[in-house]
Amino acid sequence: MPEYKAPLRDMSFVLNEVLDAERHYQNLPGCEEATPDMVAAIMEEGAKFSERVLSPLNQVGDQQGCTWNDGVVTTPDGFKEAYQQFVEGGWPSLAHETEWGGQGLPESLGIVLNEMVGTANWSWSMYPGLSHGAMNTLDAHGTDEQKETYLTKLISGEWTGTMCLTEPHCGTDLGMLRTKAEPQADGSYKISGTKIFISAGEHDMADNIIHIVLARLPDAPAGTKGISLFIVPKHLPDALNESNGVSCGSLEHKMGIHGNSTCVMNFDGATGYLIGTANKGLNCMFTFMNTARLGTALQGLSHAEWGFQNSLAYAKDRLQMRALNGPAYPDKAADPIIVHPEVRKMLLTQKAFAEAGRAMIYYCAQLVDKVKLCEGDEKKDADALLAFLTPIAKAFLTEVGFESANHGLQIFGGHGYIAEWGMEQNVRDSRISMLYEGTTQIQALDLLGRKVLMTQGEALKGFTKIMHKFCQTEADNSEMQAFTQPLAALNKEWGELTMNVGMKAMQNRDEVGAASVDYLMYSGYIVLGYFWARMAKVSQEKLALGEGDTAFYQAKLTTATFYFQRILPRTRSLVETMQSGADNLMSMDQEHFSF
Repeated sequence: MPEYKAPLRDMSFVLNEVLDAERHYQNLPGCEEATPDMVAAIMEEGAKFSERVLSPLNQVGDQQGCTWNDGVVTTPDGFKEAYQQFVEGGWPSLAHETEWGGQGLPESLGIVLNEMVGTANWSWSMYPGLSHGAMNTLDAHGTDEQKETYLTKLISGEWTGTMCLTEPHCGTDLGMLRTKAEPQADGSYKISGTKIFISAGEHDMADNIIHIVLARLPDAPAGTKGISLFIVPKHLPDALNESNGVSCGSLEHKMGIHGNSTCVMNFDGATGYLIGTANKGLNCMFTFMNTARLGTALQGLSHAEWGFQNSLAYAKDRLQMRALNGPAYPDKAADPIIVHPEVRKMLLTQKAFAEAGRAMIYYCAQLVDKVKLCEGDEKKDADALLAFLTPIAKAFLTEVGFESANHGLQIFGGHGYIAEWGMEQNVRDSRISMLYEGTTQIQALDLLGRKVLMTQGEALKGFTKIMHKFCQTEADNSEMQAFTQPLAALNKEWGELTMNVGMKAMQNRDEVGAASVDYLMYSGYIVLGYFWARMAKVSQEKLALGEGDTAFYQAKLTTATFYFQRILPRTRSLVETMQSGADNLMSMDQEHFSF
């Protein structure tokens, strides 16, 4: 059976040695209790729960899946019991306001827990994960009465939440949605319509499910300007044994994440309550969507980490052929496959993406803390930087997470294709991450079109200035030249490429779409390069001082070198494809797409 072991040493390295979490938390209003001892204790307990409770259920969830019977959904064996342990441990309340029953700890600490939970069992993690997004939306936009009624129960874990956007005829283009909200005399609304692809939409793990639903008022303007957001509970709080006109019509039969219930949800005159201002629902929903996008970035990390751990164990154990330079283990019938260069390349690729992805996500999570808790320019700057990095984190990390999952299957060879080893499940489960919460293509348009070009490059400059300062500071450090020189050159090129695409787009807007995914991937490789350079710097300093685990820091430097020599050069082909323009995509007549 495949296993998961929380990489506490590497998580601590990123938090404490690279991102200086102690100083970060002590400088945040109200986060003084997040001391190193408390953070370490939370990590250790989260690791135990993830390793001992959730990881053994990962294959169970895949094999059994969820079942539907006349609107009732039953989760796989052990899922409900695991959720009760999760609630009893107080985990749902970790990063929420004390005023509404939370523990008041920072969001970035919740991300650390979410990584362990998600890597151990992604399908299970989606149930509390969707609740977390619902909580953030209510916290940001709900009234005090709504918070008292719904947020307190979500924070305690007694109830769970969902996000209901997609309809059969509209996914990304939410301006086309048809779900209706009819005003009632008592101030409530009757919600009618069908939503699809609703993760955790119905299940047996909690007494009530709070749906956050996009719908359209009768007098709403057309398009996205006429969308409102509503709280629609499965059961009204004062009638928990009665239906509120919300039902699960069916479960989707899907490629992966079988342990999570992906539902068709029917709202038949269900009672709902407006969140925020009428016709401003999409603005409110972005609170949920941004939370979900960082959560999905975490999924990319999870599949890379899980694939690396299990394929590494296999590569050390599986005997096949001899090392090219002669037997590495003459006393054995053959050498373990880890001696072969191509196997090592796949392992190092997984390791490089997982460890730098962790640094990137934890960095983004610290920005979330600042946006939530700081004021003035610090809040504004953090918000702008987070807005720029979120589509990169979501799309790039899920793309390379899927690549890493495939490397894991490949390392196992034919055994990787067999279900008992878990590697093919990791591939199947990871594939959805590039689709939901905005496909890679949508994230790329958001990055290049909205975040970069529509700000005349200001969003990009926020990050390139950080990179420039880092490279400039290390300019006289000879040991860092292998990292800072390529980064400095790419940093300069990044701005030039952006300007070139922008100039072309002024004549032909298809140039934005034609360059967008290549631009996003190019950006992602550079961002991870920056974090690898930062990790290399810390490792060099520790080795020079003779502090800590020498092997750990040396492995960091070796992996950083691998990334810069084997992975970062992928940017060269992306530059070529970006600069080739839109004509090679758009010049063919539609009629010529034939077979």
